[in-house]
Amino acid sequence: MNVTFCGHAQITEREALQNWLQTITQSLIEQGATTFYLGGYGAFDSLAASVLREQKKRYPQIELVLVLAYLNTRQDTSGYDRTVYPPLETVPRRFAISHRNRWMVESVDVVVSYVLHDWGGAATTLQYAKRKKKRIISYCDDVGG
Repeated sequence: MNVTFCGHAQITEREALQNWLQTITQSLIEQGATTFYLGGYGAFDSLAASVLREQKKRYPQIELVLVLAYLNTRQDTSGYDRTVYPPLETVPRRFAISHRNRWMVESVDVVVSYVLHDWGGAATTLQYAKRKKKRIISYCDDVGG
């Protein structure tokens, strides 16, 4: 099972969100999740990666994959098992992240979301996941965020 994350660049309730991510990722791993695609931008992506690095100590079989929106960037790739660059060569730079996000949604079975409002990139990605009929686990649904 492949999983990705979709959330805002800024987060509130960091501790509650971290606890929720620990519970959700452990449950997904126990259900057979092996590969986690991460975007690497913003506070939610960073928190999800941090939680998964802790999970990897207990579940060394899981793989953390940083999905790059751009080649030749100075993005820190330490802490990930590998990187992937989707076929974005012909996409204008200003659309690279949104195209990368759609690629991530198409490549997974489950989307874990922290989307509090209906505008911006995270909301657009979540709507795309809904249109693609992906299984969505939402912080707002679980915690009422």
